[in-house]
Amino acid sequence: MLKGKTAIVTGGTRGIGYAIVKKFLDNGANVALFGSRLETVDKALQALQEENPAYPVMGLCPDLTDSDAVAAAFAQVKDKFGSLDILANNAGVSSSTPLCDYKPGEFEKIMNLNVTAVYICCQAAARIMKEQGGGVIINTSSMVSLYGQPSGSGYPASKFAVNGLTRSLARELGKDRIRVNAVAPGITKTDMVAALPEAMIQPMIARIPLGRIGEPEDIANAFLFLASDMGSYVTGEILSVDGAMMT
Repeated sequence: MLKGKTAIVTGGTRGIGYAIVKKFLDNGANVALFGSRLETVDKALQALQEENPAYPVMGLCPDLTDSDAVAAAFAQVKDKFGSLDILANNAGVSSSTPLCDYKPGEFEKIMNLNVTAVYICCQAAARIMKEQGGGVIINTSSMVSLYGQPSGSGYPASKFAVNGLTRSLARELGKDRIRVNAVAPGITKTDMVAALPEAMIQPMIARIPLGRIGEPEDIANAFLFLASDMGSYVTGEILSVDGAMMT
């Protein structure tokens, strides 16, 4: 579905991001996975190459809040693979800190990675995609961007911002044949969720009409649809992938 396309996936070393990387590779894309540290990038690359030595994949670890570093990394990807067709903005950090316990640095960190970095990566990708005549940007949102959450308000606030950025950029960049969407995952079986005790997981499942927690591949499938030509008339959407979870 993505043969001949080149994708960048931020936060691509584990969990949902790693599932997106693998899904894109299995569908014919060249992929650059971005991580926060060289060690995690190398570990992800090793795992992928052990699975399929022919995967056209590279890894980088730029500071996503540094516009110059991001522009240089994106240019490096384009130089290696010849284009940049898809950006999956997946890097982010969550929070469960109560309002009165927030420290300024913690809130700022959430906003820097979840909002500022997304904006910087969108800008760098759009500059390349405009020259190419089009492309696709997909941002990772969250179900809490629609419903909020009872603690850690910085996280849903950041994801509300991602939704606003997504819808605004879809309107701004449509004329350049750049589609911009977001995927809003529900509770997904990442390492963090898998480590929770059964007593916590079962009440979560009880609120999901489909009767199960999502798998990273469920989220990756949504990214694949939006990145491919099957989503060619979809832009400005926040696609919920949460099993119709009830708040």
